[in-house]
Amino acid sequence: MNKALRQAIIAGNWKMNKTRPEAKALIEELKPMVKDAACGVVICVPYTNLETALELTKGTNIKVGAENCHWAKSGAFTGEISADMLAEMGVEYVIIGHSERRQYFGETDQTVNQRVRAALDAGLKVILCVGELLEQRETGITEEIVGMQTKAALLGVSAEELGRIVIAYEPVWAIGTGKTATAEQANEVNHYIRTVVAKLYGQAAADGMTIQYGGSMNAKNADELLAQPDVDGGLIGGASLKAPDFTTIVNAASK
Repeated sequence: MNKALRQAIIAGNWKMNKTRPEAKALIEELKPMVKDAACGVVICVPYTNLETALELTKGTNIKVGAENCHWAKSGAFTGEISADMLAEMGVEYVIIGHSERRQYFGETDQTVNQRVRAALDAGLKVILCVGELLEQRETGITEEIVGMQTKAALLGVSAEELGRIVIAYEPVWAIGTGKTATAEQANEVNHYIRTVVAKLYGQAAADGMTIQYGGSMNAKNADELLAQPDVDGGLIGGASLKAPDFTTIVNAASK
C-alpha cells in the first residue's frame, strides 16, 4: 500500500450468501469492529440484502455495493438489475467483471465495458475485476490477458471518470480454491496494471488509482499481501462472511 498516493479499500464480496436475517446479524457484528478503520470499508451484498445493508450502515463508515449490474437502463431483461435501480436505492459501489460472472454467465470484455459505462453513467463507483486463468499463467501470458481486460473495460472512460474506478486483480486460479498468489506475484501484476493505466491516462492517474488484490486473501495472509507497494486493499470473498476475519483484514489495511 502507498497511502500517501491513494486510498486502501477492503471490499467484501458476499457472493450468493446470507438471507436478510443473516445479513443483519453479520452487519451488526461488523459495525463496531471496523468503526475506526483507517481504510475504506465496503460490503458488496446480494440484491435481496441491499436494502437491509443500506439501512443498517447509515451513519457508519461502511459503504454498500452490489455484485453486478446490467448495461441497459431498462427493458426486457428478465432477472436483471440496472445501474439506475442501484443508484436510486443509495448503493455506492458495484462489482463488474468478476471471474464467476465471466465463467458462468458468459460475460465478455465487451459486456464488461458496457456495464462499466452504465454504472459510471448512473453515478456509481466501480470495482472492476480482471485476472487470468491457470493455463494462461502457466503459458506466460498473464500480462497480455490482464492488460487486454483492463484496456477493454476502460474503453470510453474519461480521466475524470477513472477516479470512480477501483481495479481488483483476481487470478481466477486463486478464487475460492484456497490457492493464493504469492505477495510478490500479486504485486507484480498489480504493478503491471498500473503501468497499463499510466499509458492510457498518465502516471499521476495511475499513481492515484486503488488496485486491490482478490483471490483467497484471508486473515492469515493479509498482512504480507498488503505490505506490497502496489496492493491497495483487497476484494474479499469467503473471509468477508465472518466478521472477525474481515476485521483482521481491515486492520491490516489500516496500518
